[in-house]
Amino acid sequence: MRPNVDSQKIERLMQVLGREAQGSGCIYFTGGASALLIGWRNSTIDIDIRLDPEPPGIFGAIAKIKQELNINIELASPQDFLPTIPGWRDRSIFIGKYGQISFYHYDFIAQALSKISRGFDRDIKDVQAMYEQKLFSLEELRNSFESIAPELIRFPSLNPDALRSRVENFIKRFESNIEDGQL
Repeated sequence: MRPNVDSQKIERLMQVLGREAQGSGCIYFTGGASALLIGWRNSTIDIDIRLDPEPPGIFGAIAKIKQELNINIELASPQDFLPTIPGWRDRSIFIGKYGQISFYHYDFIAQALSKISRGFDRDIKDVQAMYEQKLFSLEELRNSFESIAPELIRFPSLNPDALRSRVENFIKRFESNIEDGQL
């Protein structure tokens, strides 16, 4: 079992991947990596990334850095679990450029919907933290869900009605907090 990852390891990861990659591309962080870099969590178990476009030589660089830093890197993003939300690249937040690699936070609306769909306590706390940091609005969350709802049938492990209910419950909870002056 590998130790938890902290923000210093993510910084080192970006430096090494930028140096070792043999061409340009983009890496999108999701989940715990975003939580660490933005600052609502102190550690994560692994680093989830999306390569788009895939930088040449990146898999050799990933294999090397996984051993050097003793970290787990997974190729995973919201679009592996939900339909792709239109405009996700435009909403992804630029972190920095290391070598020829541009690093981003994967679209926080998509991250929120993906975490709501899983529904674990830590996931819901992450979504709440994203919302409180104004990384998405409730209206954007609702509209993005509606934009992918017709495509949910392509993900047999999902129950579209249950996901709709979870999204609406999250939105209602925070709308009532806003009305009560708590946010």
